[in-house]
Amino acid sequence: MKKQQKETIFKISSVFKYAILFHIVISLFTSCKVTSKPAYFKNLTKDTTLTGIALNNYELKIVKGDKLAITVSSLSEIEDAIFNKGMAGQSVDDLGYTVQQDGTILLHRLGNLAVEGFTRKELAKKIQNSLTAYTKEPIVNVAFLNHKITVIGEVGSPSILKLPQDQISIIDALVLSGDVSKTAKKDDITIIREENGNKIVKHINLEDASILSSPWYFVKPNDVILVKNDFALEIKAERKQKLQNTITLVTSGLSIVLVILSQFVK
Repeated sequence: MKKQQKETIFKISSVFKYAILFHIVISLFTSCKVTSKPAYFKNLTKDTTLTGIALNNYELKIVKGDKLAITVSSLSEIEDAIFNKGMAGQSVDDLGYTVQQDGTILLHRLGNLAVEGFTRKELAKKIQNSLTAYTKEPIVNVAFLNHKITVIGEVGSPSILKLPQDQISIIDALVLSGDVSKTAKKDDITIIREENGNKIVKHINLEDASILSSPWYFVKPNDVILVKNDFALEIKAERKQKLQNTITLVTSGLSIVLVILSQFVK
């Protein structure tokens, strides 16, 4: 009787060994097969020179309601402290100079200053020239405080990004938001932009290098970037995980059965 039991255990043990081997083989195949993450600019040729690419030379005009950060640096620390007082020691909501409905801001020494229609650089130069009567060798910097872009969807960290400059590339915006996830659709990213009271929706393909020459490569203030989910990739990943879990459960179950049976033949 014991001989029979031992033969049974031996047969089960052999089955168990094959099950373990099967589990190892399947695991190797499923783990070694890396799910290819869609690449940026997939069709970009090696060692090439691109022409006609989008340039970061767009300059926004200041409009009513804009909130500006204006900082002054000169050889007079006392005067600097006076001009920069409106930028320090306040809450975020109170920082900066808001462009009023008449297109002006109120600035120390200069009073009501017309700023609407100027670019940041033009306004900085205008203020700088005006301040030479009050301080030595002034250097003025102007930035936007209320401009932002929103990145949502399949990214590492959906974010509202501040945009103190005039524009930012979509690649920079995605990287600042933790980059796209493994199941994101790089070939169908949506940008929603407001222009003249209308919403413009643009679908772009970041796998195609032609985006580098597109005016949509640079996003603008108040743009919304929506990164969609590639459900096919997600379903494939889920099926792979379920298969691995099933194999693990089966081999674990066989191991438990073998241990229990071995107790009866002692």
